[in-house]
Amino acid sequence: MKVHDITQVESSDSTMLFNEKYGNNSSSIISPKSENEISEILKEAYHHGKKVSILAGGTKRSYGGLKETYDLILSLADYKGIVEHTVGDMTITVKAGTTISDLQNYLRVHDQMVAIDPSWPDQATIGGVIAANESGTKRMGYGSARDLVIGLRVAYPDGEIIRTGGKVVKNVAGYDMNKLFIGSMGTLGVICEVTLKLRPIPKYESLVLVSVPEEDIEELKSFAVKIQNSMIEPVSLELVNSSLSKKVVNREEYTLLIAFEDVENAVHYQEEWVEKHKPVSAVTKILTLNKAREFWNSFSNLAPNSLNDKEIEVTKVALKIGSKNMDVMDIMKESQGIHIENRLDIEAHGGLGHGISHFTISGQEEAIKSAIFQLREIVAKKKGYVILKHLPYKLREEMNVWGDNPSYFFLMEGIKRKVDRRNILNHQRFLGGI
Repeated sequence: MKVHDITQVESSDSTMLFNEKYGNNSSSIISPKSENEISEILKEAYHHGKKVSILAGGTKRSYGGLKETYDLILSLADYKGIVEHTVGDMTITVKAGTTISDLQNYLRVHDQMVAIDPSWPDQATIGGVIAANESGTKRMGYGSARDLVIGLRVAYPDGEIIRTGGKVVKNVAGYDMNKLFIGSMGTLGVICEVTLKLRPIPKYESLVLVSVPEEDIEELKSFAVKIQNSMIEPVSLELVNSSLSKKVVNREEYTLLIAFEDVENAVHYQEEWVEKHKPVSAVTKILTLNKAREFWNSFSNLAPNSLNDKEIEVTKVALKIGSKNMDVMDIMKESQGIHIENRLDIEAHGGLGHGISHFTISGQEEAIKSAIFQLREIVAKKKGYVILKHLPYKLREEMNVWGDNPSYFFLMEGIKRKVDRRNILNHQRFLGGI
């Protein structure tokens, strides 16, 4: 199939039913089923100067991008499955269009898992998660996508296939080329295959919910510091604001989500430590095993994305905020004033172990724009950053999704020019319009 002859190609995958308000569209969709087909499509597009948008699950179409339409969409939704699984070495190689849920379900049979918990696991694909360097509420224990990748197979914009890294955990020769593509939002190449290190499924797990009234939030902050200075090892130390807490635990208070994964005795010891040292006013609840998993599964599907956000009357945006870990609580407190002043719904959670927060803001467009401006001012004073992860195309045209360019931006521009001279892949999708 020649790229320059394509007018419209239908895909059988239901994720192709787009919501046009998010941009990054095309009337031409190609769904290759092999790496060779991916390479040939890119060669054709590169030769004819066609702009290509990369897609798989479709959850991130509202994340970045200043182009409403591309010449074609390269969908990896049909390029999925396990390539190689070495159980003894605890590594797996998987095609980029494989969803996180399918990958974890396959590994569960072998009592193994990929230590990653991004949002929307039933829809999000491993290629998209790696390209965006996503992470979830257990980042404190798991790290981000960047920490799990051993090797990649990548198709350059001109169709050339390269391999970065290797297939074993101890692979330290030379510059780690994996890092170049992880988090690059598909602007440097199409990730075809990903090799990941694995870990055993924990023998036991629990989730301790610690809720306090708003006036006692400083006690909760001191408690969180005490946890991090102790010998206990939670995989998650996630603070939830009152609005979100009302939805997920039915308590309109600040709630700390403390997750433990270990052998059963070790988990119970840590639960007892929490009970012994918690703030005086705190109310606790413990969820174990399946109840804990059900909670996290539900929690992972709370944020809006371009597939599940069908609202017309109300605008929803999702923000990713990076700051020093204990500044998360201060930013969350100050956002309360923004919520009241602008008559908005703000649901927020953030990791007190790593400093990454996620805010969902719902309301009228002008009020949301004002709220984002105010939040950026608050976060800038703490030397952090605000990225707009889910935003309608109309608002992306008006607002700077990625914030100010960093001092090293010239290096990123140089790499993009070297790798993709014709700006074929995901043009204007990333920082600074790269």
